[in-house]
Order: sequence, then structure tokens, then C-alpha cells
Amino acid sequence: MSNPHVKGLRQGLNRRHILFIALGSAIGTGLFYGSAKAIQLAGPSVIFAYLLAGAAVFIVMRALGEMVLRKPLPGSFGGYASHYMSPLAGFLTGWTYIIEMVLVCIADVIAFSIYMGLWFPDVPPWIWSLGITLIIAGLNLCAVKAFGEMEFWLSLVKVVAICSMIAGGAWIIFFGFTSTGADGSSVRHAATGISNLWSHGGWFPNGLVGFVSAFAVVMFAFGGIEIIGLNAAEAQEPEKNLPRAINSVPSRILIFYVGTMFVLMSIYPWNEITGASSPLVQIFGGIGVSSAAHILNVVVITAAVSAINSDLFGAARMMYGLAHHRHAPGPLGKVSRAGVPVVPVLVMLAAMLAGVALHRIYPEGLFFVVAAMATFATVWVWLMILLSHWCMRRKMSREEAKALKFQVPGWPVAPAAAIAFLAFTIVLLGVNEASRPALYAGVLWIVGMSVVYWKFVRGREIPLTTLAEARA
Repeated sequence: MSNPHVKGLRQGLNRRHILFIALGSAIGTGLFYGSAKAIQLAGPSVIFAYLLAGAAVFIVMRALGEMVLRKPLPGSFGGYASHYMSPLAGFLTGWTYIIEMVLVCIADVIAFSIYMGLWFPDVPPWIWSLGITLIIAGLNLCAVKAFGEMEFWLSLVKVVAICSMIAGGAWIIFFGFTSTGADGSSVRHAATGISNLWSHGGWFPNGLVGFVSAFAVVMFAFGGIEIIGLNAAEAQEPEKNLPRAINSVPSRILIFYVGTMFVLMSIYPWNEITGASSPLVQIFGGIGVSSAAHILNVVVITAAVSAINSDLFGAARMMYGLAHHRHAPGPLGKVSRAGVPVVPVLVMLAAMLAGVALHRIYPEGLFFVVAAMATFATVWVWLMILLSHWCMRRKMSREEAKALKFQVPGWPVAPAAAIAFLAFTIVLLGVNEASRPALYAGVLWIVGMSVVYWKFVRGREIPLTTLAEARA
């Protein structure tokens, strides 16, 4: 299968780009900063939360991959929801994904300013937020190949750093280490072992409520991974490159999330993690490896920049797809000579600047509120992807289903279980008092956008089949 040409967008992402964009989308602020809140809520049981969430995300990505490789489209899952469910579902899915990316971008910008505070504590955080916002928006106005190259190198730094951190942490667990004291003498630190995982209240120190409350942050950590589906319109040989990227999801989750949490909470008591900085930086600084703490701060800054870059890219491409489906204003569907949807990038810039302003007004506690709201949007989008896939499968004959080149595993049991888990996660937002406003805001968003659809958009859509024919 060749990737049909999408008018305006350029096929500038090769195998290397696609793989590392997929890697980068799974390693971001949710791991480097948000994991502190998840650990505080669930304790060591957060490891199991990441495993459960990761299994559901894998099924979501396989379902999305099945649809994308059967019928690649600009806007991806927004168009599938329109075609297989209803135009309203597509409208809500597309715009909810955009608001998800806006929220995640704002969270990443906030995290970036917090990381910079380690070195420049006297500089107001909003200065860093504004600076990185303007830089990333400028980079996204370049050709897609430049975006792919930047993501490759940023993601490579993150992957190498996380693997090195896990290896170094494992060495400390089993063999200990030697550091230099304040007087220049050598200080020997004994091996920590893994007893910290259960020595401070057991695996579930905050009970079942703490465990389920952590899902509000855990699911946020994986938000944005669905960008792989949006890459299809600008990917070279998507039938080869996208399956490889999607199939790497389980190993990424085991290595980067479960492995990291296991190592961190083994070498440092979970109940001493404050969240004032990245847990990685605090832990390695706390045990006396100050140089590692500063190196890891460079890494988490790289991760935040990468995440902002990817999220802005994904939101701009979704706006582009919605415009071509007439679910968004026409100017959002225009591209520059370099094949870049300039107006969507500028819209994202404006939204991020609004987030910078909020951060200046509310510097404390904004991250968790934004993360909880982003979790609602993320889970909603994933739920719509699975429901779209379910409806697609129900409309196919047995022969058509067998002919699919990239089938979701465990059909229909696995997708049904994932749907139930995601619906349960949305309900869980109401369990934690801090995330409850995010659930209310999410419901109001869905209701409000439904009104917008019925009043201004209904009846104007271009069917998915017409878009597919236009791309042929």
C-alpha cells in the first residue's frame, strides 16, 4: 500500500522520524514531573497503574493503526468517528483532541519553567514559559522534515538518558555507590535493595482510593501518543513504519515507565518525594549524586521541549483535517509553500500564550488542574477511537475483517475491556476532590461543543468517502 498524496501536506517523515516521534510521545512531562503526583497518591502501587493503563493504550493504538492502514486520512481519528459513528462524534473527537493538546502543551510549558528554576530560582517562571512557547511555535512553522529531525534528536536524548538512569539506578540497588563528601573525602553508600517498595506502608499505602486516584495523572502521562495516527498523512511507507511504531508501545511502557518507577522507588522512599522538582532530579540529588541530578535536569528539559513540539504539531494537523471535513473554519485548512498549516500553528501559539498568562497569575497548583483536565480529554479521545473501531468492525463482513493487514489483538474481548476501563477512568476523575472540577469542566465542554455543532456546523460536512476519493 502506498501512502496517497494529501493535498498541501508533504510526506517528509521517514522510518527514523516515525519511530522516534512514537518514542518521544511516550516519554514526556507525565513521566519526568507528573509521576511525582502519581507516586504521592498511590505509592509503589503506581507501577500497577502504569501497567493497566499501558495495556489499554496499546489496544487503543492497535485499533487506530488498523483504521489508519485501511483508510489513511488527514485528521485521522476525527474523520473515522464522523464516518463510522456520526458527524457529531467526529466533531467532538477532533476538537476534544485539540483542547487536549492545548492543555498538555500548557502543562509541559509549566513543567519546563519549574525545571529551569533549579538553576535560576530568582527568575519568574512565566519568563521561561513565554520563551519556550515562542521558540517552539517558530520551529513548527518550518517544513515537516525539520520537525521530524528535531523530534528524532530530542527523543534520542530522552531514550538514552532514561536507559542510562535505569542502568545506574539498578547498579545502586544491587552494588551501592561512592560519592564525594563536602570535605572532598569519599563516602561509600551501601546497596539499597528493593525493600523501599514495601517498607513504607506496603504496596498500597493509601489504599484502593489512592490507587485509583492516581489514574488521573497516569493516563495524562500517555496523552499524545495517538499522534502516531496523525503522522500517516505525512509519512513515507506508512504500511511498514506505523505498525513498527505502534507495536513498540508495550516495550516502551515496560522500560520507560514501569522500569523507571521500580528503580526510583527502590533507591528512594516514595513518601519523601515532594514534587517540587522532577522526581528523577530530587532522588539522585537526595542520595548525593548531584552531577547526575543536573544532567537529568537537562534531560527533563529536553523532554518538555520535545513534548511541546509534538503536541503543537498534532493539534495543528488535527485542525487541518477538521477544516477539510468542514468541521473547522476554512483558513485552518491552508498550508504554506513548505506544506505547513500556518494558521493552526498560530492558533496554538495564542492558546499557549493564554496558558502562560494563567501561569503568571496562578503559579501554584496549576499543573495538576491542567493535567486532570487533559486526562479527561485524552481518555475521551481514546474512547472515541475504540468506539469508532468497534463500529467499523461491526460494518465489515468476515472476509473483509480477515483481509485487514494490521488487526487489533484479542478482538472483540480486548477492545471491549479497554472501552470499559476508559469509561471507568473518566468516572474516577470524580473520586479525587482535586480532579473533580476537571470532570465537570469536561462534561461542560462536551455539552457546549455539541451545541456549537448543532447550531453552526450540522449539515456542512464533507463525507469521509469524498475526502478519500480526493486524495486518490
